[in-house]
Amino acid sequence: MRRLQEAYADGHLSHEEMDEGLGQVLAARTYGELVPVLSSLPEERAGTASMITAAGGRIRRRGAWRVPRTLTIESAFGRVHLDLSQAVFDHPMTDIELRLGTGRARITVPRDAVVDIDDLRAGWKDTLYKAQRRPRPGGQRIRISGTMGFGRLKVRHARR
Repeated sequence: MRRLQEAYADGHLSHEEMDEGLGQVLAARTYGELVPVLSSLPEERAGTASMITAAGGRIRRRGAWRVPRTLTIESAFGRVHLDLSQAVFDHPMTDIELRLGTGRARITVPRDAVVDIDDLRAGWKDTLYKAQRRPRPGGQRIRISGTMGFGRLKVRHARR
């Protein structure tokens, strides 16, 4: 189902082709019944998930770096700073999962991004995020989830 949705989002399938494919996937009882649907799709994209881990110290990404569809950040101690303002997004939706013990995290998102932090659980301090009043249509969608022990997440929109 995910591959069909990605192919549709990338413009490789029409709405009718996606509906037909989803019907076939949901009706399939064996892997062999999925082969005709999957073989008609483009190759699965590489780099759709990535993990950055550190036991201590700093995790930092900035500049024109390529952001995967799913990014997991794991750190026991230390700071995290993700600057997505100049990042390259290959997917319209990005999931960032934070698994942080102590330390703070700061995420700078593109100016027109739509951010969802409802699935983030912080153990000690509140998350600081002020949503834009009027987000621009077509902006990158970023969902931040996970857990933070003793630290604070600060999310801000880039100024330019």
